[in-house]
Parts: sequence; structure tokens; C-alpha cells
Amino acid sequence: MPDTYTSYEMLEKLISFNTVSNRSNLALIDFVEDYLSQHGVEATRVYNDERDKANIYAHIGPMIEGGVILSGHTDVVPVEGQDWSTDPWTVVEKDGKYFGRGTCDMKGFLALALAYVPEMIAANLQTPIQLALSYDEEVGCEGVIPMVKELTNKMPKAAMCIVGEPSNMKTVTGHKGGVGFYNQVTGYEVHSSLAHIGVSAVMTAATLVEWHNKKNEEAVASQDSENKFVPPFPTYHVGTIHGGTAGNITAKTCTFINDFRLLPTQDAKAESEAYMAFANELDAKIKKVRPEANIKVTPKFGVPGLRPEKNGAAETLVRRLTGDNSTNVVSYGTEAGHFQTEKISTVICGPGSIDQAHQADEYITVDQYNLGAKFMRDLIADLS
Repeated sequence: MPDTYTSYEMLEKLISFNTVSNRSNLALIDFVEDYLSQHGVEATRVYNDERDKANIYAHIGPMIEGGVILSGHTDVVPVEGQDWSTDPWTVVEKDGKYFGRGTCDMKGFLALALAYVPEMIAANLQTPIQLALSYDEEVGCEGVIPMVKELTNKMPKAAMCIVGEPSNMKTVTGHKGGVGFYNQVTGYEVHSSLAHIGVSAVMTAATLVEWHNKKNEEAVASQDSENKFVPPFPTYHVGTIHGGTAGNITAKTCTFINDFRLLPTQDAKAESEAYMAFANELDAKIKKVRPEANIKVTPKFGVPGLRPEKNGAAETLVRRLTGDNSTNVVSYGTEAGHFQTEKISTVICGPGSIDQAHQADEYITVDQYNLGAKFMRDLIADLS
């Protein structure tokens, strides 16, 4: 007899795997693949280059186009430095909540999708369901990119995708996109009293940082009051910076990480090119002082925004199942834009609140989890 799990038991199982993004997720993938195989569902892995992480996808129902993808990520954020009152890798139920790392973001949704696989099979689906579990969403949606390509090329193409990020089971039709870079500035060391013949990597980096401040000022000044994002404008941010060896030496090196959180209507390529052009101009300037000096900007991640769709099929389906007619957009990024880029109608809808994501004592309420379970049952019935 194949293994079966209640939705709570499946949540316990998934939470027990420590899949922080800097670790392998293969133990979880092994479990999912074996579980699906026991139920006669063939799953396919898509490995990363190092083969220490993998996506997994599967098709349930008739081998026809027009199905619904249930998408979610297997990785979670770290717990180090957080003050947990429970074991992060064990589901603890108390006060009407399930505590554990990933209960909200977003193993809760995955657990529900997997727990209901036997019901999907028994329902004799007329419209297929595809499961898509990815790695490294938390560090730039890196895993989902090759999986989406393979899923759409090797399986009957789905018509819709539901990304189960925590949305309190509300229909989310738009989110910001994002691009990020790793910046390395190389200067030339001299005594600070002779700074005119040296190049300070720190001060050069500061000029690049100031570019972000000016962009933020422009974004605030030109914001659209009708925009429903919070904040209602793009943001340009520098998160970490390291450089210099002493107060009286022009810094030889400085590194920093930056990102742009863009409205889905913005051209991410154009924004990136504008920053690169500014960096190239500055690079040429410092080279005139010392040819050894340089600026190297390396793309770190790119996440396309999710654009609201006019008469979108996924939105129509989710609203019909949930009864939710509210208008919702979010500022965080997901893999939704990657599916939409492949011309698959996509929305976000999942149990739990994003307010609990990434926090110590992360939790999902029992009520929200039960609403997620009802959604799975209603989806199966609708597609049968």
C-alpha cells in the first residue's frame, strides 16, 4: 500500500527537512519523488550545476494541455540569530497555530498539494494538475528558471499557474520585480594626504551608492497615487558594503550588494542598463587616474514582476473557488513572473500571512491551513 499522509502529517514531514537555501534540498526531493512514485505519479528532477539541489515537477491527470500548475519553493530562510521558543524543524501546535520554519513560507501550501495527491488521482481529473517544486527561491528564484523551461517544453503546456505564497487565501494579481548585482571596486592605495594620485575604492563605491539615492528621490517625486503597491514606487537599495583597511589609506577594494525592486510595468533590462552605463562611465574616470583601478558589476539575480492580467484565466479560477473579489498586489517577488513570461496565466494564492514569513517562531494559523485544504478540495472538484 502506498504511503498516505493527512495534511498535518505532510506538513510535519516537510518541516522536518532543513532546506535553508545554503544547504541541499535533496533529502526532501527524495521523499517527494518516492511518495509520488508510490502513487503511480512519475516525477522529473531538474538539478543545479553542482547537483546538490533539485527542482521536481510532475503531471497528474490526462496528458493534455490546459492544466493548472501548483507552484512553490522548497527552500526556507535561516534561523540563526533568531530567538525561537520552539524547535524550528518540528511542527508545534499551540494557540490555534502551527509553528515551524516554513509553515507559512511556504511548505504549508506544498504540504497541502502533496497530501491531496491521492484525491487528485481518485477524482479522474478532466483538467490536469502539475506540481512544480523549486529550489533557491529565497535567493533570487534561481531554481525555477530552468524548471519552467523544461516543464513547458516536456509536458503538455498548462494554461494556468497558482503560486502558493502566503496571501491569506486572497487573490494576488501583481507583484514587483527585482534585479540584483554584486559590485567590486578596485582602487589604488596611497597615503590619504596624496589622495589625488590614488583611487579610493570606498569613495568610488559611494558615488555608485549615491546613484541609488538619486533614483529613489526621482521615484518618490514621480509616484502614481493610484498605484496599489506598498510603497507605490520602485526602490533602489544597497544592502551590504565592505572596504578599506585604514583611515589614512585610500581603499584598495570595496564590495557591495544592491538591488532594485521595480514595478511590473517597468523595463528591468532598461533599468539595469542605466546602472551599468553609469558604472562604466565612472570606471573610465578612475582609470584615467590609475589604469589598475576598475569597477566590476556582476548580475546576481533577476525576478520578473507579475503583471495583472485582463480577464486572466488563473485569476478567474481562483476567485471562483475562494469567493474573493478584492484587489491585491504585493511588493515581494515570487516565481510567478517566470511562469507568466512563458504565457501561462498566473496568480498568487496561498494560506498564511506574509507578516509571519522569515520571523522567529514562524507560524500559520490552523484556520488558514484549513482554508488551504478546502481550496485544494474545491480545486480538485472543479477540475474533475
